[in-house]
Formats: sequence, C-alpha cells, structure tokens
Amino acid sequence: FASADQRNMAKVVDAGLTAGSPVDFATNSLTVVTAPGNPKGITTFADLARPGTLVVTCAPQVPCGSATQMVESSTGVDLAPVSEESSVTDVLNKVIAGQADAGLVYVTDATGAGDAVTAVAVPEAAQAVNTYPIVTLADSGAQETAREFVEFVTGPDGRAVLADAGFGEP
Repeated sequence: FASADQRNMAKVVDAGLTAGSPVDFATNSLTVVTAPGNPKGITTFADLARPGTLVVTCAPQVPCGSATQMVESSTGVDLAPVSEESSVTDVLNKVIAGQADAGLVYVTDATGAGDAVTAVAVPEAAQAVNTYPIVTLADSGAQETAREFVEFVTGPDGRAVLADAGFGEP
C-alpha cells in the first residue's frame, strides 16, 4: 500500500493491516503553474495575490488545498482563488484551458504537463511538503512480491523513476 499522505497510511497502520513499518519513498511539493511563458510575470507566492491575477487552487479538504493553506498561513499571504477544485488535475486543466492565470499544483503534475504550462518554483512551498509512505499489507497473497516491490520503489532504480516524474527524496 502506497499512500499520497501520512494521514491515510496512519489509518492502515492503526487498523493493524500492515506487515512491518511503513517506509517513506518520495516527497512532493507545490509549485505555481502559468500559461506557457508566464505572461503575468509571476515569480513569488505573493504575486498570486496581486489584483487582477486569476488564481485557481484545490479546495481545502483535499491534500493540495490543505498544502496551499499551510503556505498561505506560513507566508501571511491570503489568496482569493476564482475557483477551488476537487483535484490537482482540475487546477492544472483550468490553467491549461486559459480559465486562470495561475494555479497551485504539485511539482509532479507540472512535470507531467510538459510544455502546456510554465512552472514557477516558489520557495515558500517548502512549508508544505507531502511525504509518501509505502508498506506491505499483512493480508497480501504475495508477501514476497510485495516486499520486493517496496524494495524496488525505495531503492536506487525506483528513486530514479520517481525523480524523473518530479518527486523529491524522502
């Protein structure tokens, strides 16, 4: 079982469903995406709050929205999104479609979008890094295969694949 956040992994562990302890295998953080070429000249997190800048974020109840709120809180910058989406993919699609000047997505989503967007790294995003854990489940019918998969994901080959997709080291 690989989780995109610690909270869901804790539920699995607390329910006694794991065979061993979870291992962190990757991290992901927010980045700003804009239309190609960054026509609004966004260079900082605070630029997202400039009057006339149409920003889209994830809704607070989803992980990318929670991360956005953490960055807002740590920076004292209050965003006024024109839309709060239920997934990071929806945020990305609104920017690609030209319905927003900028959006906050994960680095991996920006990487996957390629030339459809320009990614603007914001150092403030370091305040809200998601850590991804993985563990073998106790009721797996293929314990050895599951263990080998966890070893692959956490080993050098797996980390290289994850890095190519934009994930950070745990």
